[in-house]
This record gives sequence, structure tokens and C-alpha cells, in this order.
Amino acid sequence: MSTVEETIEVAVPVSTAYNQWTQFKSFPRFMTAVKSVEQIRPNLTRWVVGFGPLRHEFEAEIVEQRPDELVAWRSLGRRLAHRGEVSFRATASGGTAVSLLLDDGPHAASGPRARLHEFTGRVVRAELGHFREFIEGMGREGGAWRGTIHNGHVRPVEREPARSRVPHWPVG
Repeated sequence: MSTVEETIEVAVPVSTAYNQWTQFKSFPRFMTAVKSVEQIRPNLTRWVVGFGPLRHEFEAEIVEQRPDELVAWRSLGRRLAHRGEVSFRATASGGTAVSLLLDDGPHAASGPRARLHEFTGRVVRAELGHFREFIEGMGREGGAWRGTIHNGHVRPVEREPARSRVPHWPVG
């Protein structure tokens, strides 16, 4: 596998950056290579990506998702086969370090495949920059999904315990 790793810092809290990242349908608003995203199920998305007249469609399964920490996925099918993860970490300045790791398949050390890997790295770097501009410009997330996914299985969202509306009197 050929791996691309990039990290940027965004000037919003971790929960804001993470919450916006879970809004996959908004990606075409700020990522130039992403043409559309459809959320089929909480752990399954369909993507259309491309440049100019070139378009590729693929499905991706979210295999791990932990609120304010990580979203990891793998593409389904052979076209555009890849695995990736994005992690979120608080910085000393109160912002968030957003780190993206993308394994985009085997590549030769030189030739066309190596140039494709270099191109992928430039695209990832640019798209993360677009995410920073978008989220910092908004200053808040446009939605959130706070569920957890483990080994591709969606876990129930944990809710705060319901508060009783019946007054409790101190025992005396």
C-alpha cells in the first residue's frame, strides 16, 4: 500500500471539527474533488469524485467511528480501492489537529503510479485546507452524528439518563 499522511490545524474545538466531518453530504461544498456523497446507512456512503470530465463512483464502509476521535473507512469494490482514517486531537491553542491517513493501493517507486501517488498527496493536502477554510469560516458545525461504529457495526447512541420530573425530597 502507498500511504499519504497529512495533518492540519483548524481554529475550532475538536467537537466542532469532528461534528462537521461527519456531515458527508456537505463535502462537495468545500472539497473540489468530491462531486456528491450519499449517506446510505450510518456506516455506508456512496461517493462520486473526479476532476474535469473524469468521474468515479464508489461505496465506502465506515469501519470505526468514535466521537471526537476517529472516522475510519474502506472502499468497497476494486475501483479506487483504498482505506483511510481521519483523527482529531485537541491542540494547546484550543484548536484541533486533523490528521488524515490514506492507503491508496500499491504503487511502483517510479513512473506513472508514483506520479499518481504524488498527485493524491497534493489533493489530500489541498482538500484539508479547504476543510479548514470552510469550518473556520462557519465557526460552527452544520450538523453532527455522534454515533459509534466498531468493526463496521453501528452501536446504539448512548443518551444521558432521563431526569425524573417528580420532585425528590431530602430525607431527614
